[in-house]
Amino acid sequence: MNKYYYDLHIHSCLSPCGDDDNTPNNIAGMATLCGLNIVALTDHNTCKNCPAFFKAAKKYGIIPVAGMELTTSEDIHIICLFETLEAAMDFDFYVDKHRIKIENRVDIFGNQFILDGDDNIIGSDKYLLSNATDLSIDDAAKIVPQYNGICYPAHIDRQSNGIITVLGTFPSSPEFKCIELNNSENREEYIKKYSLFDKKIIVSSDAHILTSMRDKENCFELDDEPYSSDFVRSNMFRMLR
Repeated sequence: MNKYYYDLHIHSCLSPCGDDDNTPNNIAGMATLCGLNIVALTDHNTCKNCPAFFKAAKKYGIIPVAGMELTTSEDIHIICLFETLEAAMDFDFYVDKHRIKIENRVDIFGNQFILDGDDNIIGSDKYLLSNATDLSIDDAAKIVPQYNGICYPAHIDRQSNGIITVLGTFPSSPEFKCIELNNSENREEYIKKYSLFDKKIIVSSDAHILTSMRDKENCFELDDEPYSSDFVRSNMFRMLR
């Protein structure tokens, strides 16, 4: 068992609120400088920069995780993570059919660039990615596992799009085995206040700019022999499940 420092909530330049400098290679490079080992790319309602991130992560020795920050019909943010890139891209195709497609105003919301593994712009998403889909939190809890993924509420300790702020409490249904905090100092308060004693706590940055990525702080202890990035990633998913 070895410690693997993680950040499982980072946005690229494909997210409308993500900085244009948040390219796959810049994220992987900054993760290395921060001492991180496992990093998930979780753009709003899309996985389309995950293929480029996987290529960039390989260059820097980072274990990549393909993910998405899904905005539910209740306007709640849910982190969706997938064991394989292929499964994430299949889920991306599914979610695309459930987006409410309003044309993006670049002058207001920013660019939504799709990049290749060398950070070249190969496209952009015409429609705003950050607005709600027509998928509920119940839908997410049922559907994500069908793509060999896990999902859990994002930044429950924040006002914006947090499940507690939107619903007024932490619901007993659907059942989530994990929760995400943005600030680790809120751990004890939220566990006690909302009876989250049985939940696995994940603390991630929700970085939209490179300088918001944090130095290594939060880690998982994972079996990694015989070593491969796929093996470590699989063991992380097994632990989170």
